[in-house]
Amino acid sequence: MDSLTQIALGSAVGVAVMGRRTALWKAALWGAIGGTLPDLDAFIDHGDAILNMTRHRAESHSLFVLSLAAPVLAWIVSRVHGEAALFKRWWLAMWLVLVTHPLLDTMTVYGTQLLQPFSDYPFGVGSVFIIDLAYTVPLIVGVVAALRLNNPRGLAWNTAGLVLSTLYLAWGVGAQQHATQVARASLQAEGINAEGLLVTPAPFNTVLWRLVATTPTQYLEGHYSLLDDSKRIVWTVHSRGAELIAQHRDEPYVARMAAFTHGYYSVSAAADGQLFVTDLRMGQEPSYTFRFNLGTAAARANGGHRPTLEGFRPDMATALPWLWRRLWGERLPSPLVPPATPRLGLAPAG
Repeated sequence: MDSLTQIALGSAVGVAVMGRRTALWKAALWGAIGGTLPDLDAFIDHGDAILNMTRHRAESHSLFVLSLAAPVLAWIVSRVHGEAALFKRWWLAMWLVLVTHPLLDTMTVYGTQLLQPFSDYPFGVGSVFIIDLAYTVPLIVGVVAALRLNNPRGLAWNTAGLVLSTLYLAWGVGAQQHATQVARASLQAEGINAEGLLVTPAPFNTVLWRLVATTPTQYLEGHYSLLDDSKRIVWTVHSRGAELIAQHRDEPYVARMAAFTHGYYSVSAAADGQLFVTDLRMGQEPSYTFRFNLGTAAARANGGHRPTLEGFRPDMATALPWLWRRLWGERLPSPLVPPATPRLGLAPAG
């Protein structure tokens, strides 16, 4: 999740655990610090763009590593404030602050390596977008109320914020499961035997869902809103670059992307021979956050080109109005997909 959300969650957890055993501002401050610490790994340069992506949310997000760090941070906090008698309580607070950070990140689709150093498997539920104010605002309101009121009523506001935000996560999982069932039924109706099906929320909400189905040669993208008047899904069909995947799948960077994305990737080549690998999980056709230039065959062979990030960002002036209208159930084609792109599901179902 975004930094503001992690700060808000850390503060809320710190206040909830410490209560009135210490000054609320201390619990909120150290909760915010602890909630931010795991993401400092973003400042580490691993040498190239793909490694920087796939090594983010690794050891710093490990439940094992963070559990070891919790008593160290608690010792520092308790000594700084002369509260050695509260060390065990600070330990509990800091542990919960630290581990809730990667657990929340796991609810996004990015990939969080919770089991480092024993496994580098990237966990990702994908039921909430990386920025969602419906999750963040209750936390902020609860913490602010606790600090301003500085009494049991304020603590109740903080608790309410945590409960509401947690219920929102549960809602997201339920909505995702419903959208998944709709997508599977649509694929079956179209006679498509998909290898994989990815269902993630469109930006900033859990009402509109982006659907990506993969076959050995293609990927299909569609959208489904909980407010749609029917369960008909229009799929746009795109090439995955099957021949290029077969040719380059054993190259280290392509293999790393295949594993990190759980197979939701495509490979393409430019006219000058440059090879591109794209993470299909984050973005919307044809604008993807993580699209990497691997260079030409010659450059890759002699190590003269390190992968560079060349992601595309959509035009917000076009994308945001479309997002809002599509969320409310208006049947609109994706704004940046060329009209000539093959489409399935245009005829009413049934």
